[in-house]
Amino acid sequence: MEGETFSGFGNGRETDGKVLHTFQKSFVQVQNILDQNRLLINEINQNHESRIPDNLTRNVGLIRELNNNIKRVVHLYADLSTSFSKTTEFSSEGDSSHLNSNVKSGQKRIRPV
Repeated sequence: MEGETFSGFGNGRETDGKVLHTFQKSFVQVQNILDQNRLLINEINQNHESRIPDNLTRNVGLIRELNNNIKRVVHLYADLSTSFSKTTEFSSEGDSSHLNSNVKSGQKRIRPV
């Protein structure tokens, strides 16, 4: 995949393979965290059902880890969103020269679909 280009963004403009590699890497990280969360939730449920005091105490740490993982996923998605916005904005700049005059005149810029 590295070094390849993809023309799905920005009205047929090619996007560098590095950008797609970054997206893929982030999605893999998110999936790994979500898989880990599934295991944590299963363990938390088992500990809760057991009603053993040591297991219930252990759940406090597991729930903290779960919350931290959720924060990491939110952060990764926020970074992906920002990267995607920058990528699509950059790729559409060359096709929107007629729109730039609207921006200068105080009108909102219309984003291509």
